[in-house]
Amino acid sequence: MILAVIQARMGDERLPGRPSMPLARAPLIVRQIERMARARRVDEIVVSTTTDPIDDTLEAVVRREAIAVHRGPPQDELARLAGTLAAYPADHVVRVGDDSPLIDPDLIDATIDLHLSEQADHTTNRSPGAAWPAGQGVEVITAEGLRRLAAESAALRLRAGDGPETPPPAVRWSSLALLAQPDQGEVRWAVETPADYAFVAAIYDALYPANRAFTSADVRALLAGRADLATFGGARRL
Repeated sequence: MILAVIQARMGDERLPGRPSMPLARAPLIVRQIERMARARRVDEIVVSTTTDPIDDTLEAVVRREAIAVHRGPPQDELARLAGTLAAYPADHVVRVGDDSPLIDPDLIDATIDLHLSEQADHTTNRSPGAAWPAGQGVEVITAEGLRRLAAESAALRLRAGDGPETPPPAVRWSSLALLAQPDQGEVRWAVETPADYAFVAAIYDALYPANRAFTSADVRALLAGRADLATFGGARRL
């Protein structure tokens, strides 16, 4: 069982209200869910958000799409992720941020395939020096590994409250990376600023009406012919 978790919140400091920003006449979070739902290796999608009242509207939007929501502590993203796993048990968790409305379902599948074939504890596609674009980031972690991380994090917080203490012994941890060649780590498809949002909105306006399942190759082909978009907002987009 592979559970994909979108970690989302309306109160993000970089771009408040991001999940509800419109893309092709629907909230950004809905467009991201559409794309993630095309990943063949994902069995279920859940949105993980906070118990802050500001996220009540986010939950309502997501549930209208028949997607489950789990809510947890506003200041502890790892606890929310572990809580989502406890509520929706799975063997592996795929974590994606809510800044990724151009997420590539094939890239999600490729990251999962590497993770499973090598039996890693953790797999990412954003390794420095060989990363896929910002906004295409995927992490896969075993359920056991996630529970271990959450327990260690809680223990560290308790120790910090009790004063200095000998740190626990290091736990063996295997981590892999799905490498991008050449490195695309400087390419920005993530929605973290108003300029990023305007860029992605322009992509959706250009591609979505003709093909709701447009691909990353379609985005790159569009950018190759649009110099105004290829460096939109002063960022590298291609």
